[in-house]
Amino acid sequence: MSTTWWSRLSKKQEQDRASESQSTEKDQRIQKESDDDPDLDPGELTFEEYTAGGLGRHLGVTSCTLLIVGRIIGTGIFSTPSSILSSVRSVGACFLLWVLGFLLSFCGLFIWLEFGTMFPRSGGEKVYLEAVYKKPKYLATAVFAVNSILLGFTASSCIVFASHILVAADQSVDRWNERIIALGVIFFVVLLHGLAPKTGVLIMNLLSIFKIAILIFVVITGWVVLSGKTSVADPNYNFRNAFAGSSTSSNDYATATFKVLIAYGGWASVNYVMNNVRNPVRTLKIAGPLGLGICAFLYLLANVAYFAAATKTEIDESGVAVASLFFGNVFGPAAERALAIFIALSALGNVVTVTFGAARVNQELAKEGIPLPFGNKFWASNWPTGKSPLPGLIIHLIPSAITIIAPPPNIAFPFILDIEGYPQQIINFFIVIGLFYLRWKKPDAVRPFKVWWPLAVFFLAASAFLLIAPFMRPANGVGDTPPLPYYLYCLVGISIILAGGLYWAVWRIVLPKVFGYSLVPRKETLDDGTVVTVFSNKKIE
Repeated sequence: MSTTWWSRLSKKQEQDRASESQSTEKDQRIQKESDDDPDLDPGELTFEEYTAGGLGRHLGVTSCTLLIVGRIIGTGIFSTPSSILSSVRSVGACFLLWVLGFLLSFCGLFIWLEFGTMFPRSGGEKVYLEAVYKKPKYLATAVFAVNSILLGFTASSCIVFASHILVAADQSVDRWNERIIALGVIFFVVLLHGLAPKTGVLIMNLLSIFKIAILIFVVITGWVVLSGKTSVADPNYNFRNAFAGSSTSSNDYATATFKVLIAYGGWASVNYVMNNVRNPVRTLKIAGPLGLGICAFLYLLANVAYFAAATKTEIDESGVAVASLFFGNVFGPAAERALAIFIALSALGNVVTVTFGAARVNQELAKEGIPLPFGNKFWASNWPTGKSPLPGLIIHLIPSAITIIAPPPNIAFPFILDIEGYPQQIINFFIVIGLFYLRWKKPDAVRPFKVWWPLAVFFLAASAFLLIAPFMRPANGVGDTPPLPYYLYCLVGISIILAGGLYWAVWRIVLPKVFGYSLVPRKETLDDGTVVTVFSNKKIE
């Protein structure tokens, strides 16, 4: 009997190895076509050069699914429903926005699946923009680099961790103790991923599982509340006349939709770290829908739980701690304090996950030759361990620390949510345009996954609306970040995109013209095996 069991196990392992080998060969065929066709090659480096160096392919389907779940379930579902309700003014409209966010996120996921399986390389949108917008050369790379570095911070999650851990410890929250703790979090996570990458992935997975468990508990508690077996007097109060008082302002809905999409943000997390993924095409096609599906299901039911346990007025006035209000109403003040620990750990998990992906994107930008202080070779390296990009983590650390220290927290949190969303919508818009362009220009290119075109059109239309509507005057005339003008986050977002264009112009046109040189690219292999593009200045005679 034991011999039969061992034979079955051996046969299963052989089948798994054969399947992995077939998937790897398929990935290589896809990349060979990309490398052989200059119209499909997204950058200067070949597939083998892109994926050289570092820890190698160590993330499977489970880790990638948990990466997506850990990135999506951060502080949004626990902290921002009150801000969304404050924008649209009714529970019904708020719930519909969460459904819309779920649909838009799945449309976006399918678009990114098509790109990600065509170009299974780390970098996400960086790779896809480079594959489509090749002229002027490096313009797309520079624009994405400025946006990614300046807005790739995790300050909001660090602040949420700090504020909730202070509440759990029964300590007063003031301007500086909150910021000191937030800074400690981002420094800890950077060192964790930079010096102990395998431990970082393990902690990331454990925190993702923890967050799923917390949301399941919220959902089950919501069912108990709806059954009438708790101290909540009227759990169906919010579901009667649910759309009463709904806002009629396009600006309100656009701003609220940005916040919902930020809460769902993270479905493309695997696209950013494809160099570390085993069987990247197969894994992406499984982990993407599975991870987003788990989160969407839990998000929608969690909102039902929130609306069952607290009235519209209570939720609207709860600030960022709507989940704490939920547990306080159901279990009393002691449970509200306990939940503060859960929210803090969820925020920590989000910081760990976001930082993991952002570092790889920063490393890919440096490998492409983007000019950075002290030269791009250091920032592209896996120093000091040879396995993890600590320099890329430092690039992520700097704007995160500045954002934590600089603005007033009561204004910063909602404004940061808004400002993160707008430039990303601009990038999303051009990504979808690029999808249709490649369909037209390269109809026969290998596409292991192909999104149904009406979904891409729907996502494109939604992106266009979200770019225009925020400029329309909100119903209250001031938006949700007073005293700042309601349109300020849009202008800041556009300015960051334009700054990327200016950065490119200075690098590629102004300085070479002023000092009389041309930029000549070459490839170098670093001590850790990483291949980078380096530019030399060749004097023009």
